[in-house]
Amino acid sequence: MSLPSTANAPARRGPPAPRGPARLAAAGPALLDGRAPSAVPQARGPGRAEARAGAAEPPGPHQALLVLDIETVPDAEQVPAGWPSEKFPKAAWHKVVAVSFVEAAIARDAATGTEAYRVRSCRSGGEPGWDEERLLRAFWKFFAAGRYRVVTWNGRSFDLPTLLLRSMMHGIAVPSWYRRGTKWDGYGHRYAVDWHADLMEAMAEFGACARLTLEEAAGLLALPGKMGEHGSEVAAMIARGEIGRVRAYCETDCLNLFVVYLRWAHLTGRTSSEAHDAAVDGLIRYLGAERAGRPHLGGFVDAWRRASERRPAFVSRPAQAWPAVAG
Repeated sequence: MSLPSTANAPARRGPPAPRGPARLAAAGPALLDGRAPSAVPQARGPGRAEARAGAAEPPGPHQALLVLDIETVPDAEQVPAGWPSEKFPKAAWHKVVAVSFVEAAIARDAATGTEAYRVRSCRSGGEPGWDEERLLRAFWKFFAAGRYRVVTWNGRSFDLPTLLLRSMMHGIAVPSWYRRGTKWDGYGHRYAVDWHADLMEAMAEFGACARLTLEEAAGLLALPGKMGEHGSEVAAMIARGEIGRVRAYCETDCLNLFVVYLRWAHLTGRTSSEAHDAAVDGLIRYLGAERAGRPHLGGFVDAWRRASERRPAFVSRPAQAWPAVAG
């Protein structure tokens, strides 16, 4: 949920072959399908599987980006009576209705230390009819099975506290978030952007300058942004039974965020110009291939292409280098 802080692949011209033993990680789990239990198991003591899930992060770097966004509605059972309707409820009082993400494999060049990114999927977890508890159980099972660098917008102040506090409410353990890493480096460390990059904070130099909204950050890069939707409309959409529309909106927020991350990774030297452009090219082709069954992805890439005429999507290619995509 991209709210600002109240505190005020066909042939490509992508990166050259790595000079070291860099490689793309094998594709990991990309779906949250039916792997979550439909019934909540009875409480029991910790077993061997749970102990293993709580172990420290295995040796080696993260294998993929998880560019994450959630959508929520106020939980009428938790919001105190008399809470002002115009005042944003606390994170724990939000019911999660959608968890969406872009997943992208990370490849590393051993010679330069830079990274390249290849999109695996853009989707929402679970099925539209799942309740919050089942959705959260599925998400954390998916998360525990991979080694992810998490990317969010205002995620340290809202998305992750909401996911974690609502999981606590439902009795869901999340050792994969809390126990991976080290005492000095892990998901919970504010400045550990190679674990959890909250771009709203990072791009504002952690409070040194004014924070942008995701819409404003998207505008810097001539991205489609909200495309007519807004988080303030989610509760009304849910009330009308339009969960599919909410999930689509959440996915387009993830797409904006992924492209902003690519440009920030280029800015900070994490990725080269060629690798940045190869990742953009791969995303464009992915969206074109998905448009037939998922019109909102086609709409996103079409709006992005029109906007790219005034600000190119690439940093090392001419504006007219936009790849041909299915239309």
